[in-house]
Amino acid sequence: MPNPTAAMLVIGDEILSGRTRDANMYHLAGQLTGQGIDLKEVRVVSDDPEAIVNATRALSAAYTHVFTSGGIGPTHDDITADCIAAAFGVSIGVRADARAILQAHYDANGQELNDARLRMARIPDGACLIDNPVSKAPGFTLRNVHVMAGVPSIFQAMLASILPSLTGGKPLLSVTYRVDRGEGDIAAPLGALAAAFPQLSIGCYPFQKDGLFGANIVMRGTDDSQLQKAMTALKGEFPQ
Repeated sequence: MPNPTAAMLVIGDEILSGRTRDANMYHLAGQLTGQGIDLKEVRVVSDDPEAIVNATRALSAAYTHVFTSGGIGPTHDDITADCIAAAFGVSIGVRADARAILQAHYDANGQELNDARLRMARIPDGACLIDNPVSKAPGFTLRNVHVMAGVPSIFQAMLASILPSLTGGKPLLSVTYRVDRGEGDIAAPLGALAAAFPQLSIGCYPFQKDGLFGANIVMRGTDDSQLQKAMTALKGEFPQ
């Protein structure tokens, strides 16, 4: 059986403007690799309702899981929850359990649960809450879409709370071999190796250092025996 698949939808003008560097994709990819869920696509969209709705529908239909980051805070441009509801044609409103979580949090800190903060308790109908141990404002899962915050520490905490509930497959294994040759010398034998091991993902990542051209050959797959056979063959082609 093939592993479950996943996509990530990164939401926010600040990412596309270059003002903020996204760190969540890197973390998500590593966590899903260990879970045996293959991350296949990442999209970045602006704070535009139509773009978010269209991307959500497309990714939800194509992959087992979709993970979103960004746009679920208390400000006017935090529109992700509304867009996810619109994507699936469901209503959205303040939910009692989400409100209770926020009320307890702000009461404990001597702060008011004002209208802006209450926006974070607006949850689409039929969604399940995702625990947020950092700032308490919950994320949610609707169908196969997991909606989480953009702040890396909160995203990571939310992801940790839902990963144990997701059924994965075989963890993706990876091996790397450095070849001190240019890509033109590597291409033909590497192509033959890829054809001989079609169940593996074989990538060539070139570098230049101190005038030397070379490449790191990275092979990924779920079958350790095939990885070891491919590595033996690679070393035979390019001994060190």
